[in-house]
Amino acid sequence: MAKRLVVLLTKKVIIAAALTVGLSTSMKAQTEFEITPSADLVSSYVWRGMYQTGASVQPSLNLSLGGLSLSFWGSTDFVSAGNVSLWTPKEFDITLGWSSGGFSVSLADYWWAGEGSKYGTYKESHFFEGTLGYSFGSFSLGWNTMLWEGDGGDDDYEQQFSTFVTAAYDFSVKGVQCSAGIGVSPWTGMYHAGGSKGLVLSTLSLKAAKEIKLSDSFALPVFTEVVLAPHLDNAFLVFGISL
Repeated sequence: MAKRLVVLLTKKVIIAAALTVGLSTSMKAQTEFEITPSADLVSSYVWRGMYQTGASVQPSLNLSLGGLSLSFWGSTDFVSAGNVSLWTPKEFDITLGWSSGGFSVSLADYWWAGEGSKYGTYKESHFFEGTLGYSFGSFSLGWNTMLWEGDGGDDDYEQQFSTFVTAAYDFSVKGVQCSAGIGVSPWTGMYHAGGSKGLVLSTLSLKAAKEIKLSDSFALPVFTEVVLAPHLDNAFLVFGISL
């Protein structure tokens, strides 16, 4: 009887120790600092159903610690980048975010005033956006509202709190990672054009990504995205390479 009791106690101690080590490892992984550099090369830059520039390089740098993240993202097109006398639609964005489970919240600072413009004119040339998101496994929802839209120096400019709501579903087909999405703007704002007002269907999209194996040790991640912009009566096909 005593021997069985010792065996049972020993098993419980081993299980408890394993759980403690596992929990400690999990907590350490969740609080580990990470820094991730990356870049995309795209055939054209399309943002929320609106054409921005032609072929562009889009570098990014992401810093994360647990659920907190600070990311830097930029875009410069190849066509006008070589001539600074032209307005170059250079973009530089900073996003501070926090996520837990499927929930996420972030605040983004968008700046796309162009090469040669002054970065420090926040009231005139910066756009600040708040985002709430939730992921249900493969299905995700996002609510994005502009809290401040650069007024360009116009004191009479009225903020519209432009909003973009998204829904996306991720799935896989024969090794190809796909994502189908829809985007709507619920009231008149910066996503409207041609006199459209109120609720509009901004985007319908389908993105497919795959790694093309070039050798035994190297594969090139590529993607293609079809974007329809019904409210603008426009369509885009974008090809990209992720590095």
